[in-house]
Amino acid sequence: MDELSQHLKCLKLCGGEAEDEKQILQSLSGVLLALDEDIQSSSKLLIECDILPALAKILAANPTCTEKAANVLAELAKNEETRKPCIDAGLVMVLAPLLARSDEELLLQAGRAIGRICYDNSDIQEHLIKLDVITSLVRILIDYPENDPLVRVCLLALSNLADLDSAKEALSKTSITRQLVKQLKRAENHERVEIIIEVLQMLAENDALKLQLVDASVQETLCEIIQRLQDSFQPEDMCTMKSSSDLIVSLLLGDESMQTLFDNGNGIVYKNIVFWLTSRHTLLQMTGALTIANFARNDSNCVRMVQLGVVHQLLDLLEQHVENGDAAVQHAALSALRNLAIPVMNKVQMLKEGVADRIQMLLRSEMPPVQFKLLGTLRMLTDGQADTAMILGQNSMMLTRLVQWCETKDHVGVRGEANRLLASLLRYSKSQDVVKAVHRARGLKHLVSMTTSEHAIMQNEALVALAIASAINLELVEEDFKESELVCILHRILEDESVGPEVKYNSLGLLCSLLDSDVLRRDMELVNMKQTLEKMCAHSNSNVVKQANTVLQILTSSSTHSGHFFA
Repeated sequence: MDELSQHLKCLKLCGGEAEDEKQILQSLSGVLLALDEDIQSSSKLLIECDILPALAKILAANPTCTEKAANVLAELAKNEETRKPCIDAGLVMVLAPLLARSDEELLLQAGRAIGRICYDNSDIQEHLIKLDVITSLVRILIDYPENDPLVRVCLLALSNLADLDSAKEALSKTSITRQLVKQLKRAENHERVEIIIEVLQMLAENDALKLQLVDASVQETLCEIIQRLQDSFQPEDMCTMKSSSDLIVSLLLGDESMQTLFDNGNGIVYKNIVFWLTSRHTLLQMTGALTIANFARNDSNCVRMVQLGVVHQLLDLLEQHVENGDAAVQHAALSALRNLAIPVMNKVQMLKEGVADRIQMLLRSEMPPVQFKLLGTLRMLTDGQADTAMILGQNSMMLTRLVQWCETKDHVGVRGEANRLLASLLRYSKSQDVVKAVHRARGLKHLVSMTTSEHAIMQNEALVALAIASAINLELVEEDFKESELVCILHRILEDESVGPEVKYNSLGLLCSLLDSDVLRRDMELVNMKQTLEKMCAHSNSNVVKQANTVLQILTSSSTHSGHFFA
């Protein structure tokens, strides 16, 4: 430590413009040696001796010694405790202009020093961006693309800065995406690939940069990386495949970049989907399913993908995971199928291709996330489709499972989707056979319960479905309605001032369809429904008033009527 003290003393005495540069270089070398031998004790002594202002002066005034002084700071900043003193001494302001130089070794040491001093310090990183460090980093990648140590320093600096919005904004005005894609293509080791992809992932959070990445054909390089590693199960290779896959999915989150990548089914990402879906790696299967789900964000893409046969590729994947399969893969594949089923023409085509039958294999699943997505997909396939609703609504195994899920207490989402699908089967089939099948499966009581949901959309779906069932076969369903106290529930809904007009209107419609039942009319008398209806005739909503008047007239009439409501 005595020798180090001497070197520090020398550096503090030197530092003027006319000082002996040879002595400065010798002392800086001594400091580097001491830091290498014992960084903790040596760095502590450097701070105590207040050497940082002297180093700042050397950096600014002694060109011959600049590189070695920057090297000292780079080594010193390995110790986290020295970083704040370096910032306080104004060293970042002195180091930043050095990145505009052309000496590669100086650029390396200055870059290392800045990167370490500013690590995990957003305030000073923002300051660096104001000093236009971004331009210097991009220039270095352009001018010295094959200097691997220098490129690594730039990549590490970018990985520290690129998470900042201001950095992304500055980078969007440079050629950074093309430079990084070039580096990704030439990267040969795992660490380099991972650093580059980490930076690209941060850049992909910005819509402008996302498009620039696609324009720079990063997707082609990522697909090549995945293809090269797809038969490997080595941890490093798996890690690279995952980060590459995640970046591809991130690129798909922007509407414009997604559409560019799709290219009417001709883009390289879409062409790789079939290989990913049939891969032995679940992470690639997941990537394939998520890619389809993201491409399926508009109707034209959905129609095109169904034409290209992607539906059965997804179903083949789902079949692999039915028994003790990967829940995340099933979830992603079902999300893709659900999106594909949104366009009306796709619903028809998917029904023709037997999707409704094949997808029912997943009814055996005991995993709530899969059950939830399965129910949502089936409901989307059923939406507005009488044929699908007829097929599913008469499937006893399907209805038995639906009723089980309507009763589940472990997953509220599954329970809600099961009820909504049950309502859809009645609503869109408008079928005597489906009403009978739902009755046999003991499903009507769950729809009665659904009318009390806290969600108005679910209340309305249940009310309409029950009205249809009663209009089709009131004699069959009246006992279930009596046991479930449907009339009492409708009475409470109509009396509740917080309930919206649409729910009240549909409640009145259902009530109207029950009037041909003597049993249910007696229940209406018990709750004094006539008085409630008279109040409804003064409601602020004209449709509610009209419906209330209709029901009231029929209720007070001595004659019987049928078919009063059908939606």
